[in-house]
Amino acid sequence: MSAVGTTPLGKKNRRNLGPLYAGPVGIWLTVFFMAPLAIIVVYSFLTKGRYVGVQWIFSLSAYKGLLNPSLLTITFHTIVTAIIATFITIVIALPCGYFMAKSRNQTTLLLLIIIPFWTNFLIRVFAWMNILGNNGFLNEFLLSIGVIKEALHFLYNQNAVILVLVYMYVPYAILPLFSSIDKFDFSLLEAARDLGATKITAIVKVLFPNIRSGIYTAVLFTFIPIFGAYAVPLLVGGKESYMLGNVIADQLTKSRNWPLASAISMVLTTVTTIGVMVMMGMQKRESAKHTDVKGAGK
Repeated sequence: MSAVGTTPLGKKNRRNLGPLYAGPVGIWLTVFFMAPLAIIVVYSFLTKGRYVGVQWIFSLSAYKGLLNPSLLTITFHTIVTAIIATFITIVIALPCGYFMAKSRNQTTLLLLIIIPFWTNFLIRVFAWMNILGNNGFLNEFLLSIGVIKEALHFLYNQNAVILVLVYMYVPYAILPLFSSIDKFDFSLLEAARDLGATKITAIVKVLFPNIRSGIYTAVLFTFIPIFGAYAVPLLVGGKESYMLGNVIADQLTKSRNWPLASAISMVLTTVTTIGVMVMMGMQKRESAKHTDVKGAGK
C-alpha cells in the first residue's frame, strides 16, 4: 500500500482530494463570513423600515446619508484617531520587538506580551477607567505628592481614547515586528557601522527595509481594529470622541436605521479590504525583489 501511495498516480490522487480537504473551511467561511457580509450588502441598498428593520424597496438613501456633514466629520475624526493611535503603537512596538529579538529571554518576554490577552477586553478598559478617573489611582497619587491641588479630567476626552487604544493593540504590533526582526541578520548593522553609518542611520536604512513586511503587518493589525473601535470610545471617550463604530451601534439600536448602519459597515469593510490588498501587493513585490536578487547572485 505504501508503494502505491508513493507512485505518481498515488500523488495525483492525493492532489485530487484537495477540494475535499478544503471543503469544511470553505463551508465555514461561507456560513460565518460571506453570508453575513452578503446580508449587510443587501440591507445597505434597502429602505429603512417604519419602526424597525427594512422595507424590501431598492434605495440609495443609505449611501446618500453617508454625505451627511456630521457623519463626514465623525469619519474624518475616526481616520485621524486611527492614524495617530497606530503611529504611536508602532513607535512603541518597534523598540520592544527589537529588544525582544536581541534578548536571551524571548520566551519570558513573549509570555509577558501574551498575558494581557488572558484578561477580558472590558475588564482592561474598566481598569483604565479606575486609573484615569477623577477619584482614580493617578489623580490620588498626584494629589498625595502635591503636584496638583484638584483632580484633573483624564477621562472622557480624545487623549484617553488614544491612550487606551494604544494599550489595547500594542501586543498586536509587537508580535509581527518581533517575528520579522528575529529573522534579521544583525551583522548587517555592524557592517553599516563599520562603513561609517551612525546607529540610527543603520537602523533606518538597513533594518527597516529588511523588516518592511513586519511593519506592514503591524500597521494592518492595529489600524483596522482601531478604525472600527466601539467599546473604548464609548467607555473612556466623551461626545467629541465618537467614532464610526459608535455611529453604527446608534443607528442599529436608537435610530433603527439598519440600511445606514449597513452602508457605514460597508465603508469599514471596504477600507479593511483595501488595506489587506495593499499589504499583500507590497509583500508580493518584496518577495519578487528578493527572488530577483537571489537569481542574480546565482
